[in-house]
Amino acid sequence: MRFDVFTLFPAVFAPYLEASILQKAQQNQLIQVELHNIRDWAPDKHHVTDDTPYGGGGGMVMKAPPIFDAVEAILGNPPVCPLILLSPQGRPFSAKIAREFAQLPQVGLLCGRYEGIDERIREHLITDQISIGDYVLTGGELPALILLDAIARFIPGVLGDPDGAEDDSFASGLLEYPHYTKPEEFRGWHVPEVLLSGNHALIQKWRREQSLRRTFTNRPDLLRDFPFTKNDQKYMDKLNQEKKEDKEHSIKQ
Repeated sequence: MRFDVFTLFPAVFAPYLEASILQKAQQNQLIQVELHNIRDWAPDKHHVTDDTPYGGGGGMVMKAPPIFDAVEAILGNPPVCPLILLSPQGRPFSAKIAREFAQLPQVGLLCGRYEGIDERIREHLITDQISIGDYVLTGGELPALILLDAIARFIPGVLGDPDGAEDDSFASGLLEYPHYTKPEEFRGWHVPEVLLSGNHALIQKWRREQSLRRTFTNRPDLLRDFPFTKNDQKYMDKLNQEKKEDKEHSIKQ
């Protein structure tokens, strides 16, 4: 899969892309990341890519011409692939969206900066807007790296475990179960016996229940429309009963 990233600060990406899983994914030609400096398409000698906003106000606004020229030079007119603007005004990013994008051969990522972008870019060039959360950063570079990383994990071969991404938090709609590794005992804390049993059916049952418990405790909103199995529902009834008993106990105290 190819990622075309349009940014004013391409140097931000190198340290992360040249390490660990994403580096190996590029070396194995599973992903290709092309960084495009928007300043290269600014025609003046100072390569100006921003200007003051019409109507007044603080901050600077990214100009439309360099961004249009950069995108059309690389992706064509119209673009041959989706062009995503990283913006706090976009739809919230999720594992579901990452998995959908991972099915595409190519995607473009546009990193905003300063006060924002000229609205004509939003209206006539981009095809999607993605937000990584309800907060504002100084630019779209970090969100672009987050999308790139999350999408790459769903590309076959990128992770050592072929089912690794499917076990992650949110991939199944639940938070991920707890993990343990050696030593078996540390400071008096022991690995749960079920994980040492070698009984894979019991291990899978324990992991499923732990995912349900962790989601119930930390992110109950994820369970509103979750498709529970019969066994899931039995365990959820147990969790709800525990919660009720804990509440009654705290009232008595």
